[in-house]
Amino acid sequence: MEPTEILVQNESLLESRKSSKGLSIGLGVGGSTTLLLLALGGPLIQLVSSNTDIGERMIVALRDIEKATDNFDSSRVVGGGGHGVVFKGILDLHVVAIKKSKIVVQREIKEFINEVVVLSQVNHRNVVKLLGCCLEIEVPLLVYEFISNGTLYNHLHVEGPTSLLWADRIRIALEITRALSYLHSCSSMPIFHRDIKSSNILLDDSLIEKVSNFGASRYIPIDQTGVTTIVQGTLGYLDPMYHYTGRLTDKSDVFSFGVLLIELLTRKKPFNYRSNDGDNLVSHFEKMLTTNNLANIVDPQVAEEEDGDIQEVAALAVMCTNLRGEDRPTMKEVEMRLENLLLKKKLVPCITTARRNNEDETGSVHVN
Repeated sequence: MEPTEILVQNESLLESRKSSKGLSIGLGVGGSTTLLLLALGGPLIQLVSSNTDIGERMIVALRDIEKATDNFDSSRVVGGGGHGVVFKGILDLHVVAIKKSKIVVQREIKEFINEVVVLSQVNHRNVVKLLGCCLEIEVPLLVYEFISNGTLYNHLHVEGPTSLLWADRIRIALEITRALSYLHSCSSMPIFHRDIKSSNILLDDSLIEKVSNFGASRYIPIDQTGVTTIVQGTLGYLDPMYHYTGRLTDKSDVFSFGVLLIELLTRKKPFNYRSNDGDNLVSHFEKMLTTNNLANIVDPQVAEEEDGDIQEVAALAVMCTNLRGEDRPTMKEVEMRLENLLLKKKLVPCITTARRNNEDETGSVHVN
């Protein structure tokens, strides 16, 4: 069973302008121009109007998607959940993943807008790339790069005593911190993911991770440290302070990452774990660390493979899941701690500075 997303109340993650009634995009179809009208709201209108090439760059014709998926044939389905289905297809000689919502509800439309607005402005090796979208039908269609190796959740929670190597787990954790640190502090406007969990981490054939599913993400004005929102996220990973107050900050993602780090250490599922005393995974893990009983909760495979780093990683996970958000480290600090740890173990090269100097980190977007 995979974690279940919760939504305390439906909301627009990027508030639509009330005066906006729809989106008009002219596309060439068969030598003629078809005018598409879809009530997608202010942020996407702003995105299109401020990027004159977005139609050419990102709009994909329905007929091309139908051809790529053999008219959405069931044999092309490679994943999905309660909200939609993911198809594998070929577009312009490239293998792609096409996400199709199952039903048309306002929340799905809003998440569609949010994902287009966020991912069209982001370029990072550890964030899944959005290649295009289709606006010709009511059901949202998004086209992504195809990530071939499933989710971190599926790799971690396999049947049997062995799972991902500890060296791979901790490297994947570092890659996640790099992506989140970039989203929080290196893009033109900070982005808080709001739903970090193992089932939202994709892996390629080399087990390189890609953060995915930005439907719940939120842009934060550059002069603000947070925003009050209706609570959205996944139980077990959800920052309790955000859950109780509705105040979303960068430390909410830090908490979720800390839970994910505990999941990597223990191979236990945060959304349904209960100790004999009734504690959730975060509380029980902290007790085990403070009482020097980590061996009672850490995955035996990790205990066998680790090389003296497990205590430091466990302490970092507990720091990230501190109940008080102000006492948690930033994602940048978490990234540097993990990178320094792995450099000492000679598990990863120090590529942070070179990567950030050479990588096209983001374009700019203005969302009111």
